[in-house]
Amino acid sequence: MDVLLKGMAVGFAIAAPVGPINLLCLRRSISDGRRVGFVSGLGAAAADTTYGTIAAVGLTAIMNFLLTYSLWLRGVGGLILIVLGVGTLRAPAPRREAAAPVHVGRLRDAFVSTYVLTLANPMTIVAFTSVFAGLGLGWQSGQLADALALVAGVFIGSSCWWLILALLAGTFGHHLDDGMLRWINRIAGVVIAGFGLWQAIAAAVAWLR
Repeated sequence: MDVLLKGMAVGFAIAAPVGPINLLCLRRSISDGRRVGFVSGLGAAAADTTYGTIAAVGLTAIMNFLLTYSLWLRGVGGLILIVLGVGTLRAPAPRREAAAPVHVGRLRDAFVSTYVLTLANPMTIVAFTSVFAGLGLGWQSGQLADALALVAGVFIGSSCWWLILALLAGTFGHHLDDGMLRWINRIAGVVIAGFGLWQAIAAAVAWLR
């Protein structure tokens, strides 16, 4: 239980800092509803869990591969964020009376998009490795149950953050009119595209050195 709770704390702490994924889920929760926002967050939680598993179990070959190609992954992730940001900037605000029903395909796309975007930042694995090492957590021979509990805790903790964000943003969104939603789209689009541009430029500069 102690390992599970520590994993939950780590997952929550890794997910909480403000960034493009948080902003994307926030915008979706406000504009598209709490379910879409939460499922978007679950995609990020699944990606965090993927990296947490690699760090906890000590899969060195995969870790080295991700770090070797981290610049390419960050560059691609930055370009995807730019596309998403521009799309968000140009998207019309959904009207309350004409809101599209939430289909399975829509939820799937929300999940996959944030999963891929979160995976496109392989430096997350460095954060997990550092935190696990500092807390004395991770793979030890004969302690598979503890490693699994740690990974489960990461997913639960990260999911808790996204649930809180989606619930608060979705509740807040019900009090906004169409004009405010349009401004939220514009601001979110600019910031998301800005994050993507910064990430793509940083990757390109590092690659050229």
